Amino acid sequence: MAGHEQIPQFPLGQGTPVAQPVPLAHPVPVQPMVAHAPAGYTAPIAAPAATQRRASAARPVPVATPKNATPKNAVPVVPATAQPVPATRQPVPATARPVPAAADPVLGNAGLPRIRTDVGEDEPPPEVTDKAVRAAPPWLVSSVVHMIVLILMGVLYLASNPENKVQIEAIYAEDEGIQLEEDILQDATKLDMPDVVVPVLSQDLTQVSDPFAAPPQLDLSLDGLAAISDIAAPSIGLALTGREKGAKEALLGAYGGTATTEAAVQLGLEWLVKQQNARTGLWSLTGPYSDGGGNENVLAATAMALLALQGNGNTHKSGKFSRNVERGIDALVRMQDQDGNMFSEGSFNHRLYSQAQATIVLCELYGMTKDPRYRQPAQKALDYASRIQSPQGGWKYVPREGSDVSVTGWFVMALQSGLMAGLTVQSPTLDGVSKFLDSATPDGSLYSYEARGEPTLTMTAEALLCRQYLGWKHADPRLRTGVDHLLENLLDYNEQDLYYWYYATQVLHHMGGRDWDTWNKVMRQAVPANQVKDGKERGSWDPGNDRWGHHGGRLYTTCLSCYLLEVYYRHLPIYKHF
Repeated sequence: MAGHEQIPQFPLGQGTPVAQPVPLAHPVPVQPMVAHAPAGYTAPIAAPAATQRRASAARPVPVATPKNATPKNAVPVVPATAQPVPATRQPVPATARPVPAAADPVLGNAGLPRIRTDVGEDEPPPEVTDKAVRAAPPWLVSSVVHMIVLILMGVLYLASNPENKVQIEAIYAEDEGIQLEEDILQDATKLDMPDVVVPVLSQDLTQVSDPFAAPPQLDLSLDGLAAISDIAAPSIGLALTGREKGAKEALLGAYGGTATTEAAVQLGLEWLVKQQNARTGLWSLTGPYSDGGGNENVLAATAMALLALQGNGNTHKSGKFSRNVERGIDALVRMQDQDGNMFSEGSFNHRLYSQAQATIVLCELYGMTKDPRYRQPAQKALDYASRIQSPQGGWKYVPREGSDVSVTGWFVMALQSGLMAGLTVQSPTLDGVSKFLDSATPDGSLYSYEARGEPTLTMTAEALLCRQYLGWKHADPRLRTGVDHLLENLLDYNEQDLYYWYYATQVLHHMGGRDWDTWNKVMRQAVPANQVKDGKERGSWDPGNDRWGHHGGRLYTTCLSCYLLEVYYRHLPIYKHF
């Protein structure tokens, strides 16, 4: 009609797919009809172009049913030749899209085509990031911004503080042991660096000259006859804790041990436990292994084996070989008489060597576990040591008769172990030791086997260790001269002498610094390299070339070799460097 905008027509079966007409219950021919808007009806105004939505596939537009339509529920469909439906009096913009006709009075909106609400093909989809930012809560946006600022501040701080950078020092073993891989050094991010925790210390603590010194001991006796030593025990209460698992691993690395040295210790201990008598719990110097010693002494053999096991941290309560320790220590306790003596049979010149070694075992075990079952046996052994001390101030082969540096050195270690365990050591005993050592040296630096004899390398090492435990300072010139002499005689398996190496290793470990590094550089390579690697005696050390090997046999050389490689954690060093 003139003056009216035509509604676009959609031919059926052409172009965009259209909906099928609603089937009639009784189809009848219907003449094309023109839909007129009812009076007062106003067509919907088309939305602005920016917000319009394109309708889904064009469908036939239902129109109002005239009153004379037959049947009443018939819905005529505008064919391709249908006349245009008059629009409202308001003009429709040229860009307007198809407008749905008025709802059928009977069907309501059920007969209207469904309008799509999705985005048109010609409109770009909104950005996902933009949607996420708009939808994010304010606190989340604020958190992200503050986190970025903190990261930037941290980077700037680290860049301006070069002293906080971690420096990595790679130390290579000479021949054996686990080496650092070169590619790890090139990429420091591959190293597993532990977190550094700065401890919070109280400012009210009293400064002490030696943090490991013994606490003061009170004389609780009424008659004053049971006076105890006033010599501070170095590392008392802590000296034996280095054998615990966590501390052992730390000390092993701190003092130059390697995976190779520790593997050799474990292999040696495995050999030792195989030699324990399953019935008695004791060990033997003569067999059942090859190359046994020349004389039997089950007390000495058992004490030496237990010292090797305990030196690695095994006790009757914990450790891989706890059962072996328990059976061995109970065997020693059964051997002890009322006086504290444990020696009953063997060569007479082995008697006090064996007694001193067994005393060390009891004191160490009590110090490591504080098990009350072993306090009395350990204290009895210490009291017995004081009673059998000779008038010269030392010990030799027979109780109260004679003194030599060799036997005396083992008893000094026993007394020291008692102090470490918190047991009682008589003061006159230690004073007497110092007097005897004075008689066995011309200058305090080199020592002989007995008083006024010729100095020897082995006796010098043993006596210097006694001096360290008896209180000589690190800078004592006599000690310095003696240590220099030891460093002139490093380990050499062409002149094997494990007895000398045992004492020299302890002396130099206590000295620390360059002295220890010089000695340890050779020891940690040579000792594991000479261990038996296969066969029946795998894990042991041959006694054939050792100076005293024919006396002690394979068990003797194996135990001393284990002592050497346990030195990193067996006792904490007397002189500490921080």
